[in-house]
Amino acid sequence: MKRFFDIIMSSFGILVLSPFFLLIGFIVLISSKGPVIYRQSRVGRHNEDFQILKFRTMYLNSDEKGLITVGDRDPRVTNFGYYLRKFKLDELPQLFNVLFGDMSIVGPRPEVRKYVNHYTEEDLKILQVRPGITDYASVAFRNENEMLKGCINPDRKYIDEILPTKLALNKKYIEEVGFATDCKIILQTFFSIFKLNHQ
Repeated sequence: MKRFFDIIMSSFGILVLSPFFLLIGFIVLISSKGPVIYRQSRVGRHNEDFQILKFRTMYLNSDEKGLITVGDRDPRVTNFGYYLRKFKLDELPQLFNVLFGDMSIVGPRPEVRKYVNHYTEEDLKILQVRPGITDYASVAFRNENEMLKGCINPDRKYIDEILPTKLALNKKYIEEVGFATDCKIILQTFFSIFKLNHQ
């Protein structure tokens, strides 16, 4: 049932939003040097790596300076990329990840291997389900970049303070997994984006 829902929703989203995809892609292309789509290796279901898709929001090779963005005006983020991130529009290409079966609409957000290496045996149970575009942690940490602003070592803060809470929320999702839970998280996601950008 969940996979059927993912296929229908991702196909519908891609079809309806295709003109929007083209517009965003064109602006990304002309606003800064580099590809339209940014690909990054993430850890998915059964602890297998896959390539997550996003509209590129940073200057070319910026990820070599660190995996975590800090503050809403990280200098590595392009001017247009700032607005894509602000409204979570950079995540839209992940509808293709959902269609291909790498991801689900709702599920634990996939991490890079660097952070999965910090998972305990208990934490690894999260990888039994497909990762998602949104989840409880996406809502709870909608302003994560701002939380890391001013940190001397944002990577350490993420691992020690943010990641454990995200893992706890992911486990909560697995315990409650179901259509009603997914619908609730989707609604919470839309409300959180609206709330964050109208404060």
